[in-house]
Amino acid sequence: MEDLRKCKIIFMIGGPGSGKGTQCEKLVEKYGFTHLSTGELLRNELASESERSKLIRDIMERGDMVPSGVVLELLKEAMVSSLSNTQGFLIDGYPREVKQGEEFGRRIGDPHLVICMDCSADTMTNRLLQRSQSSPRMDDTTKAIAKRLETYYRASIPVIAYYETKTQLQKINAEGTPEEVFLQLCIAIDSIF
Repeated sequence: MEDLRKCKIIFMIGGPGSGKGTQCEKLVEKYGFTHLSTGELLRNELASESERSKLIRDIMERGDMVPSGVVLELLKEAMVSSLSNTQGFLIDGYPREVKQGEEFGRRIGDPHLVICMDCSADTMTNRLLQRSQSSPRMDDTTKAIAKRLETYYRASIPVIAYYETKTQLQKINAEGTPEEVFLQLCIAIDSIF
């Protein structure tokens, strides 16, 4: 646990289509961070057929949110298993609510930096629709995108407000090209590490 507290931890918050995934790949390459996505951790756990995966599957099939304690356990296990070969952790799409952030702070430690990928709903919608041309996903229809954006905004406003008062929150203008956005991210990361 003490080793985890010494690690650099960055939360990457942003709406669907804000460029989180693209930028996380570039940041991992430049800084040697370990990229963790809670969605990916949940999908991997579901594929494992463990006892915990059965619990998660039941919850998701009912359409309920997976409890934050379960998500935090998955995150903690992934972080501990990567400790020996990482420069820090880039945690994508987390926390989704203030309670998750508070629990992470108590059980693991506060993040050193919280990055908010700031992008208009129009830009995110256009990016997701473009993405759906090349790799169709169920959740990249116009109606589904609108619902995902609404859910993101409702959840993220209190999370962003929480980290504005508590930690180093950096809003990044994610409207530009991937290269322009990456430069802003590097400046933000270099300023604290």
